[in-house]
Parts: sequence; C-alpha cells; structure tokens
Amino acid sequence: MTQFKSKTIAVRTGIESDTQYGSVVPPICLSTNFGFSSFGHPNKYDYSRSGNPTRSLLEKTLYKLEHGEGAVITNSGMSALNLLVSAMVGPDDLIVAPMDCYGGSYRLLNSRAKKRDFKVLFIDQTSPKEVELALAQMPKLILLETPSNPLLRVVDITEICGLAKKIGALVAVDNTFLSPIYQTPITLGADFVIHSTTKYLNGHSDVIGGVVISETKELANEIVWWGNCIGATGTAFDSYLTLRGIRTLHPRMKLHEENTKRILAYLKKQPLIKTLYHPILASHIGHSIAERQQQGYGCMISFELVGSSPQLEVFINELKLFSLAESLGGVESLICHPATMTHRAMGAEALRNVGISQNLLRLSVGLEDADDLIQDLDHAFKLVQSNLSKIE
Repeated sequence: MTQFKSKTIAVRTGIESDTQYGSVVPPICLSTNFGFSSFGHPNKYDYSRSGNPTRSLLEKTLYKLEHGEGAVITNSGMSALNLLVSAMVGPDDLIVAPMDCYGGSYRLLNSRAKKRDFKVLFIDQTSPKEVELALAQMPKLILLETPSNPLLRVVDITEICGLAKKIGALVAVDNTFLSPIYQTPITLGADFVIHSTTKYLNGHSDVIGGVVISETKELANEIVWWGNCIGATGTAFDSYLTLRGIRTLHPRMKLHEENTKRILAYLKKQPLIKTLYHPILASHIGHSIAERQQQGYGCMISFELVGSSPQLEVFINELKLFSLAESLGGVESLICHPATMTHRAMGAEALRNVGISQNLLRLSVGLEDADDLIQDLDHAFKLVQSNLSKIE
C-alpha cells in the first residue's frame, strides 16, 4: 500500500469512508452503544467508551502522522499523560521527567509520586551528567518534552532513546509544541508520543483533548485496554472537531511559523528584552539539535522583559491582538505569564530552579497579519519605554 505523505494523510484519512450514504466527509457517530450481531457476538463497536467510529478515524489519522501503530484519544492532554503512566508504571518504578516541563505535568507526576503510585525524578535533560546519573537508577519510563514549555529547551531524542534502550527503559515524547508537521519522535526512537490535541492539532481553541500514540501494536493494545478501564477516552463530537482541525494542520503551521519568524526578527531588536528564547536562534543552546531532529522550529516564543512588575503589567494590558490567556496553538495570538498562569502549580522554589522568572512571558503566535501583530507589540514596548520612570 502506498505510504502517503503527511499532508495527504491529514486531509484524506476517512474521506469517502461512509458506506451508508456515500458522504465525502465522514459523518459524526454520536451513539453511545452499538447492537450485538447475536447473543455473545459483539460487532466491532459495542460501547463508545471502548471504541467509537469517529474517534477511531481521529486515532488512525494521528498514529499515521506520527508513524505509530496505534493511538488512544483522551479527554484532555493531562488525561493522556495520566493514561500513559497508569498503563506503564507501578509503585516500584521510576519515571525520569524534565524539570522544565509543563506545570500541569509537573503537578500530576509530583502529586501521584507523593501518593506512592510511582517514583519520579525531575532533572535537567539538557545535562549529559544528570541524564547519566538518572539512567543509572534504572527508570522504567523517560518523559521528554522538546521543545519544553515555556523555556523552549531542546533535547536530543535519538541520543536519549538509544541510552534508554540499553537499560530497557521506555521513552515518551510530548510533541505538543511542534506537532507531527515539524517533529516525529517515533522515527527518532521513541516508544510513545503524547499530545494535548487542544493545541495545534485542533487549532481553534474550542476542544479539550489529548492522545497517546504507540510505536508498536503491543504497546498500543496495552494503552487501549487501560484507556477503556479508567474511562480516559474522548468523545465523538470532540474527535469530529479535532479531525476537522487536522485537515488544515499543514497550512496553519506554515503560517504560524512565518508569523513567528517575522516577530522574532522584530523582538531581537528590542532593548526591553533581556533574554529571547526560540530554537531558531543561533545563540539558543539547543539550536544544532533542533536543526537536526526537527523539520521546523515551532511557533512559540518566550522572553524576559526588562523592568518591574508594574511595567510588565502595563505591557500586557496594552496589547490588543495578544489575548492574555492560557493554552496555545489556536488561530488567535496569546500572551501568557507562566509564573502566575500555566506553571503556578510548581511553586516558587521549583520555578527558580527551572529558570522561570517573574518577568518571563510566552507568546503563542497566531494567524493574524504579521504586520498588525508587530505593530501591536511595538506600541506596548514604546509605551513602557517612554514611561519607565513613571511606571512603578
């Protein structure tokens, strides 16, 4: 069978699959239950928590895009991570996770470890020494988040997967920031890929969802069993909307990145920016790795603003085209203050250890006109710059 390229997979999966009416776009199947063919003989689907035709189409699309063999759509990105660790680790097992991961991931892993569901070790995965020491403890599962949220740190997936396989550890990569358009971790050696499908995959900020994609059918079967067991699976309607979003994933990601490059060029010249974080920058510590393992650099930007808390507040409040909101990857541009929003659950000490300062801001660059976005930023910067002595 022809192995189509990702653009074709995103657009065509499920097209003309309706055998009842011949619909070009597959219809949504909202039924919660399905009839048995006879006593003791269920059909392919029996109950929508276990399996649903619409959800199956989305799962097939995503595991094909990520070069996997199976997937489970979940009701949120956090549910995807929770499903993965529920299925793969036990009380005596160790998880190695990035210290600079998404705040919700940190909260989940830390909280469940305190309940003794498993052990967790948060490390700087960009440090070869810390990785070596962590692997010496024989972890069962290694979680990677590359680029990381919000500091956009990049780790070498191939290298860590190679080291993990030597000790029999599994590797899962959170690929939310890049999507399968710009990175396919399974081709680099990962056993699992997870996404918050809420973000770029859906792309319209109107669906909460997640996915766990498995490299082998055996691993996929285990995740499917646990997804049904703990009721983590997503709904048919959310799956339908996400599948519709994926059909435009390629052109959306390209425009997201075009706008990001334009904004980065502008931000590099701003005197009020102390540090700018993005893997496309030659000064970025992970630039050479990103150049090697990614097909694009992504559409998230973080930077530290020079000034006081009141000045930061004025800057944010002056923006008209960057909504102050959590999440990312939608068509609309967003600005986020990680320390008080997405990562507030980590606590002050953990934030300091990771390097998330009170002056760090994160941009999710949307699909608006790039000139308009730059003009909006420029207005806010100039206002703060001209009133530095007045804003206290």
